[in-house]
Amino acid sequence: MSKDTLTTVITLGILSTIAGFIMLFFNVYFGNASAESWLINNGSDGLNYNVILKGYMNTYLVGGSILFVMGVLATFFGYHQLELKKASDLQLDESIQDREEEK
Repeated sequence: MSKDTLTTVITLGILSTIAGFIMLFFNVYFGNASAESWLINNGSDGLNYNVILKGYMNTYLVGGSILFVMGVLATFFGYHQLELKKASDLQLDESIQDREEEK
């Protein structure tokens, strides 16, 4: 992978981590808003509201967890690969300089 691709992976990983973190810690707010919207649109009497609320909260919790973990893994993987690429480029530059000095 090129350095630009790895930089893109790191950037997307950071954005995914942030989005997952927000979903994780604000799942009650998002779940409540979604459940209220469901209640308004369906015109229910509210007997199922707690079940719907818990379902939406769990949905945001699981989605946020997945985004957070995938973002952390992508960031770690991209950073690790970028450092390996920098190290290999540095070794390549040193070997080229050594060959030029021998001539």
